[in-house]
Amino acid sequence: MGIQIFNTLTREKEAFVPIEEGKVKMYVCGPTVYNYIHIGNARPVIVYDTVRRYLQYKGFDVTYVSNFTDVDDKIIKAANELGEETSELTERFIAAYFEDITDLGCKKADAHPKVTEHMQDIIDFIAVLIDKGYAYESQGDVYYRTRKFDGYGKLSHQNIDDLKVGARIEAGEKKEDPLDFALWKAAKPGEVFWDSPWGEGRPGWHIECSVMAREHLGDTIDIHAGGQDLTFPHHENEIAQSEAHNDKTFANYWMHNGYINIDNEKMSKSLGNFILVNDIKKQIDPQVLRFFMLSVHYRYPINFAKDLVESAANGLERLRTSFNNTKHRLSVTAELGDANDEWLTKIEAVREAFETSMDDDFNTANAISQLFELSHVANVYLNESNTTTTVLNALLDAFTKLGDVLGLVFEQQEELLDAEIDALLEARIQARKDRNFARADEIRDMLQNMGIILEDTRQGTRWKRG
Repeated sequence: MGIQIFNTLTREKEAFVPIEEGKVKMYVCGPTVYNYIHIGNARPVIVYDTVRRYLQYKGFDVTYVSNFTDVDDKIIKAANELGEETSELTERFIAAYFEDITDLGCKKADAHPKVTEHMQDIIDFIAVLIDKGYAYESQGDVYYRTRKFDGYGKLSHQNIDDLKVGARIEAGEKKEDPLDFALWKAAKPGEVFWDSPWGEGRPGWHIECSVMAREHLGDTIDIHAGGQDLTFPHHENEIAQSEAHNDKTFANYWMHNGYINIDNEKMSKSLGNFILVNDIKKQIDPQVLRFFMLSVHYRYPINFAKDLVESAANGLERLRTSFNNTKHRLSVTAELGDANDEWLTKIEAVREAFETSMDDDFNTANAISQLFELSHVANVYLNESNTTTTVLNALLDAFTKLGDVLGLVFEQQEELLDAEIDALLEARIQARKDRNFARADEIRDMLQNMGIILEDTRQGTRWKRG
């Protein structure tokens, strides 16, 4: 049957047919880098990293792009409050972002474009929209004529005449129509700005992704993805801009993940339940967080609660125990067993059921249930009096490959001795002194993967076991 994707645009599951056979162009909206990411931000990163992994598992050549918004009102405000340049602030939080997602088992994208690197592309894109009559300049701002785009509202399934100015649509005296949205904003005193044909200013939020997606992936892409909250107005506006500019379909498949609630309440700073990944990963194994996130289908809301996270931790530990018991048995087996075909058939059945689950709109919840079935098969087999390397290797291979699709590692790392950790820290300090930052990062990542948490302080680097 092949892969089926629930397309937000059509509200139906559709057979996935890429533009070019064997290749996938995928764009995922990235963070605005003015703070550490919270667990709500982490969910799309984990979800679409898993989608990418599964597509690659199925043999697709995936080009995966995820942007950084590195100029924005929130960034400017945070930089001013801290008394630093916006570029300093954003680079610091980009580095923190990579550290957090690596801990969560996510791979870097093939490209992480920044808005500030594409300023001329953005200006040129806006100029075309003005030339085509889809946009207009007004007192240094540039706005998009929302009503001019035929089909506005098709992604969020709203009629344009029903839209009202409110929380998600900004009113403005400079606009021809209250529903029009900003492509370019005139600079306010003291703000970072760029020169443009319309005066000094900076881009609006929506135009940035349209431009970066086009520059890195072309006029039409296979999959555009992000959180449910981006459906309207962000992704709706992207479609309007891109299709008006390119005269082509912008994206063939739109994917949106559900929200995260904290103890059945919406996460918000006002409620004091705002959880940063940088904080929670010091208390909870990041692999457990990933396992927990994938235990619910990506389109459904997920409730972050202590008992549910503990249940996820216990589940992951069961899988790790099965894997490591199998690995141990492999090291001592005497190759006396037989009836390989029966067990190999069971393992293959699990693999097929796992793929069937993932083919069905990347249903990681059902895929995880197949990992537990694999664990059950392994546990029963290990109770056999005699085992063979053929079956044990097949079990380990299935654990490893299916686990990798979900970004899960089952093998337990040997615990480092304190002296070994201290030696590695010294090597990291020396590498930083030598400005060999790649080696320093390598050592840090290695220690983190072994559950060693580093804290860089004014007094030096401290460590503790996670």
